[in-house]
Amino acid sequence: MKKLLLSIIAVIVVALGASAHNPKAWRKLKQNVNFILASDLDKRGCYDQQVIANLMGEMAKKVKPEAIFISGDAHHGNGVKSAYDDDWKERFEDIYTHPKLQIDWYSTLGNHEHRGNIQGVIDYSKVNPNWNMPAPYYTKVFKRGGVTIRFIVLDTPSLIEKYRHSSKYAAADREEKSVQLEWLDAELSKAKEDWVVVIGHHPIHADTRKSRSERTDMRNTVDKVLRRHKCVDMYICGHIHNFQHLRDKGSHIDYIVNTSASEGRSVKQTKRTKYCSPSTGFSVLTAGKKHLALHMIDKNGNVLHTVKRER
Repeated sequence: MKKLLLSIIAVIVVALGASAHNPKAWRKLKQNVNFILASDLDKRGCYDQQVIANLMGEMAKKVKPEAIFISGDAHHGNGVKSAYDDDWKERFEDIYTHPKLQIDWYSTLGNHEHRGNIQGVIDYSKVNPNWNMPAPYYTKVFKRGGVTIRFIVLDTPSLIEKYRHSSKYAAADREEKSVQLEWLDAELSKAKEDWVVVIGHHPIHADTRKSRSERTDMRNTVDKVLRRHKCVDMYICGHIHNFQHLRDKGSHIDYIVNTSASEGRSVKQTKRTKYCSPSTGFSVLTAGKKHLALHMIDKNGNVLHTVKRER
């Protein structure tokens, strides 16, 4: 019993020691304008969700984010029935309770949101003052300390044929794909900010067991528009439940898969891969006038990899 108690104490001491140095490192990440990026959240607090939620709050103390962006699947399963669904409390409100997380959250529609009532996801903005989702796709500009950054948030399930032709995703074919793509092209044409980041749920490039048709459709739609606009710095997605940083020959864009903030999956290198990890966690995006950086953070608060852009 004594040996067991000593072992437990040793584990606690090691754990405290491992996390004690992180806040100093986190503080150094901060620039003029800062954000937290989370993806594929919902496991009812199980797997690593609660641990990561708490870590996000502690990280927010140091980097002082303007907002938190979710790149889809805030709810798994069949999404939500309405803005007043009990799942909002059980899967979101009761998990992200840290005081520093009571800021603006901007969400993206994922495939699981499309299984439910996507209008309920949008209308939750009227219920929770921290939730911001004006439409299925939208743009948001931030300015602080002389730095400007534009986020363009997409509704990618509506651009992928496998969802548009499935009865499980009834809302995915509610409008022609061309409407959203023309909107995206118009938004990028007028973008004059220092940095432009596009967020969608589905990857353009990634190692994954998911259907190849998803990436093919994304390349034939979204990527064709993005490549026409040199202002685009990063395309960030979720869906795959691991970290990936990829570059494609002939493209000026950094393609980033943000890992799950709950349950991770295995990953391997591809010809486009600059970095990959199966770790769960989230990312921190920081921007100054000359530097844009995305830091991949694991569930222990370690910076695994940084994607850097410079002017």
